[in-house]
Amino acid sequence: MSTLDETDVKIIEMLEEDGRKPFTEMAQRLEVSESAIRKRVSALLSTGVIKFTVKVDHAKIGLGTVAIVGIDVESDKMLEIAQLLCDFKEVKCVATSSGDHMIMLEVWTKNGKELNKLISERVSTIEGVKKVCPALILEKLKD
Repeated sequence: MSTLDETDVKIIEMLEEDGRKPFTEMAQRLEVSESAIRKRVSALLSTGVIKFTVKVDHAKIGLGTVAIVGIDVESDKMLEIAQLLCDFKEVKCVATSSGDHMIMLEVWTKNGKELNKLISERVSTIEGVKKVCPALILEKLKD
């Protein structure tokens, strides 16, 4: 899908509001057929423009500590280390960065003790990791 038209943009906006919005409701609002909505959503999915995911309330599943962790590494090992961190079950997001740190993580753990153990025993011991800088998330205002 090379370019998005106005209808595609409106479909995306409706799905961002409510990812479970019925196609029939979208079709009525946009004054098109339900099959047209299905085809467009299918095309948006197949081209990777949109992805359906599940948002989890970490606190409700016993993960009371969320942290953003910046990691500085030897530059020639950045991608290798970032890929390795993707395999940690506590790590929910991994990104490489041009900011203060080379790799940024979002980490969910039960408590501060588990976060400390993860950082000190697993992340910090990876060959090529130079510095780990965690920052606890106190409250998410927008997600």
